[in-house]
Amino acid sequence: MSISPASAASIEDRKRPMTRDEKRVILASSAGTIFEWYDFYLYGSLAAIIGAQFFSSFPEATRNVFALLAFAAGFLVRPFGALFFGRLGDMIGRKQTFLMTILIMGISTFVVGLLPGYNTIGWAAPVILILLRMLQGLALGGEYGGAVVYVAEHAPPGRRGFFTSWIQTTATLGLLLSLMVILTVRTIVGEKEFAEWGWRIPFLLSIFLLGISVWIRLQMEESPAFKKMKAEGTSSKAPIAEAFGQWSNGKFALIALFGLVAGQAVVWYTGQFYALFFLQTILRIDMFTANVLIAWSLILGTAGFVIFGSLSDKIGRKKIILAGCFLAIVTYFPVFKTITQIANPALHAAQQNTKVTIIADPNDCSFQFNPTGTAKFTSSCDVTKALLARSSVNYSVQYTAGAIPAKVQIGTAEVVGYEIAKLTGDDVKATPAAFAKSVNEALAAAGYPVPGKPAPGILKMEGFFDIFNAQVFPLVLILTYLVLLVTMVYGPIAAALVELFPTRIRYTGMSLPYHIGNGWFGGLMPATAFAMIAQTGDPYYGLWYPVVVAGMTVVIGLLFVPENKDKDIFAEDSRR
Repeated sequence: MSISPASAASIEDRKRPMTRDEKRVILASSAGTIFEWYDFYLYGSLAAIIGAQFFSSFPEATRNVFALLAFAAGFLVRPFGALFFGRLGDMIGRKQTFLMTILIMGISTFVVGLLPGYNTIGWAAPVILILLRMLQGLALGGEYGGAVVYVAEHAPPGRRGFFTSWIQTTATLGLLLSLMVILTVRTIVGEKEFAEWGWRIPFLLSIFLLGISVWIRLQMEESPAFKKMKAEGTSSKAPIAEAFGQWSNGKFALIALFGLVAGQAVVWYTGQFYALFFLQTILRIDMFTANVLIAWSLILGTAGFVIFGSLSDKIGRKKIILAGCFLAIVTYFPVFKTITQIANPALHAAQQNTKVTIIADPNDCSFQFNPTGTAKFTSSCDVTKALLARSSVNYSVQYTAGAIPAKVQIGTAEVVGYEIAKLTGDDVKATPAAFAKSVNEALAAAGYPVPGKPAPGILKMEGFFDIFNAQVFPLVLILTYLVLLVTMVYGPIAAALVELFPTRIRYTGMSLPYHIGNGWFGGLMPATAFAMIAQTGDPYYGLWYPVVVAGMTVVIGLLFVPENKDKDIFAEDSRR
């Protein structure tokens, strides 16, 4: 069987070590992107503290809502950043564009560390904060596409998956770096001081990361493919219109979104962010322990990005990405139930053994989907559902006409809810607190852990290296498995997206589906999962969101996504 000269060259390229220039390209792109993700994640990790600083005129619950809304703003504007900077990248160049994105992100983050709080400058503080968050989201929307395209256009044939997989490590490494800096500063300055002023230090430190990133990127040359295209005059005059206005290109944007990125986004978000949310919010693991557990899983699992990226050069991108989505579909429910059983055995036992039922009028109950954090759910049914969902209670709902206010049966106890509209005077303050107290007492009597008190057997780590015991180590391995699923879907996806679009619209074409998928499909997961949990009373029901989305991607991906691992991504350029 003969081997073509092109195939032989590809095999030789796969075998040879990276050159010094290739390493510099990857380092320059990856280092800046790590720092940019670090900047982005800082806010998410410190949202509650930031809410107290910039939304202090509101009650605690409301200020947390606005803090999360400000965080969501960064996700929502990412596709617009992808369009704006993608167009620039296809018109003026990759290097210049992602120099701009790193400067915008770094300066915005540094200014957050200097920004006076509400008590100092009033309403201007939250307004400026939200504007800075939007600038961060816009910059991030342009950063990823620039870094990926730049590296892919420097990669030798047959090694695009391996080269671009280093960029894929940056989101996880940025999250890990932000967690490590926060834990270190919190330990050094103390909890009280950290909440008052120490939280600013991680933001201020970003100026050093910005300086390093800019210095590295100034040493870079423009992508050779882009320089050749400009010299030949074949660049696109209207990248957005060409990428999405023409069906020949627009169909690949839709295929990329639904057949690759949507599933990747929910698996990525579940394995890292929802796992952290689940540990802290559902299982009530303390912040230090939850962050250390996730940090260890990231440390152990991050190499998977490069392993699966390299493997995709041999067996294909599509197989690995869809296999990761499929494994998520069939294992998420048993995995998260096992996490509960190990980390909080008392809660797990109560969920299995205690029957809790809400009796409510169906017209009194809403689907509590609240992605912006601004909606208010005040009916007796909604208040009861939200209280039980926040307490991780496994409950069912019995709909009975006229059952207003709603009541909840916990074992043999029954607690009657309240109607916000009928409360007056001091009752408005007293009744909700009294209701919550009565419910919590009934839950405690039925075996549920009481909020604010340590549950018997709940996992707690004393130090960062306290992982080698019978409770912690298995949990670290399970969380590492979730991260490995992340690396399966995320490691090869940069190369898969790059290969769908020609050079003249590559930056624009791949950036928009990537950021819609990750910013919206992934970013909406917490709000969607909570609404599904509150609606059904099943603490694990929110996992149906990533399972269904990943299932959609498996089906669409199998039917419509082409396998382009051996494609010459510059062939179409020479035909124009």
